[in-house]
Amino acid sequence: MTQQIEYRAGSSLSRRTLLAAAAAGAGALSLSPLLRSGAFAGQELNLTIIQPHAIAGEVLKKLFLEQAGVTLNFTVIPYDQVHSQATLDVQSGANHYDVHDYWYTSIGALVDDKVVVDVTDLIERDKDKVRPDDFIKSIYDAYTLVNGRRWGLPYDGDSHVLFFNTEILRRHGLEAPATWDAYYQAVKTITEKEKSEGIYGTALLGFKVPVIIVSSYANRLAGFGGKFLKDGQPDLVSEESVAAADELVRVAPYALPTPSETAFDQALPAFLSGKIAFLEFWTDLGVRAQDPNNSKIVDKWDVTQLPVGGGNKHPVAALDAGFGWAISAGSKKKDLAWEFVRWATSNQIGLKLLTTYNSGIDPTRNSTLNAAEYKSFAPKVQRAAAAAFGSALVWPTVPQAPKLLETLTEQLALILAGQIKPKAGLEAAQRTWERLLV
Repeated sequence: MTQQIEYRAGSSLSRRTLLAAAAAGAGALSLSPLLRSGAFAGQELNLTIIQPHAIAGEVLKKLFLEQAGVTLNFTVIPYDQVHSQATLDVQSGANHYDVHDYWYTSIGALVDDKVVVDVTDLIERDKDKVRPDDFIKSIYDAYTLVNGRRWGLPYDGDSHVLFFNTEILRRHGLEAPATWDAYYQAVKTITEKEKSEGIYGTALLGFKVPVIIVSSYANRLAGFGGKFLKDGQPDLVSEESVAAADELVRVAPYALPTPSETAFDQALPAFLSGKIAFLEFWTDLGVRAQDPNNSKIVDKWDVTQLPVGGGNKHPVAALDAGFGWAISAGSKKKDLAWEFVRWATSNQIGLKLLTTYNSGIDPTRNSTLNAAEYKSFAPKVQRAAAAAFGSALVWPTVPQAPKLLETLTEQLALILAGQIKPKAGLEAAQRTWERLLV
């Protein structure tokens, strides 16, 4: 999810060179015969891309030009605006873009508004190269499936895991917490004892945008075994849902000041400089933590699955963020757009983005997740990611999902700020969700 630089701690230059050479060759292998023949050489594609994927975009641009002779023109868009920009482009008739980088929660709305193209038949036609069964099941369905049809392909599989500073925990005789209660106790202990030195137990991502504050809530909702929707209906007032919000409020006083203002730019430097003990974050953070050019905690960190709570005893990952490529309904180059989507979501390109460039892209395929190269490149992160995707809490993907998440974000922000009690805030969100889903 985050933008990062190329690095692997402890690896030699020759190791990085070998990885780069191997991945470059593998990328070429993912070309279709049509692309390899140069049939589209000299053409251009216009694409939207979110800001955290800008580095990945530069890699894809370089490779696609080298291998297919096609120029990719990326427009970088803030992640909270990419859905509205894609919709506006098609509905206004501008039709400037051929391919959209989409957050999976918006797929139902994009389909409902006729912004993206049904690629079900293309997947079936090219299934020997697409290899749909290789996609991680929970990701594939959540990111692409609407009304029994597929509308894109996944390329950035996001979920949170729990990173922790081993040095700070060791000072207090603590271990990685298995429950949210143990997490709270550990955070409280560390903050009370080291706050005067500028060290806190955690940085709570509470900034008022869905991908930030709802991710923090979703982590706890998954941990307690709750759901956003149950049988298609809102489930925000369940015991598990309220407990998840209670945990946000309980830990906030012991987090890096101020949770409601904490997003990527505040949390990452705090963790990498050794100022916080815990951070719930996307798996790619592990590579950055081992980069001496960016991190003061090289070899002083570890990672585990997120805690559980209540009666739930089995960790469940929340599919926080997560992105795919979709063909714009307004594109006049749909054949070329499909060739790009299929190529960019291939195992070979995914592995290159993971191991050669620190691009912030996380696995979407089993073959990538379990590849020897990935295990060697980032062993701690690979183990945590593999465990995280065993079961997963999917965010809403219905056509109303963008509005649902906006409503929930508003209430969670009020809850975190202490302006409303958790149960009351969730009841308000529940009522709005019920009206939206009628």
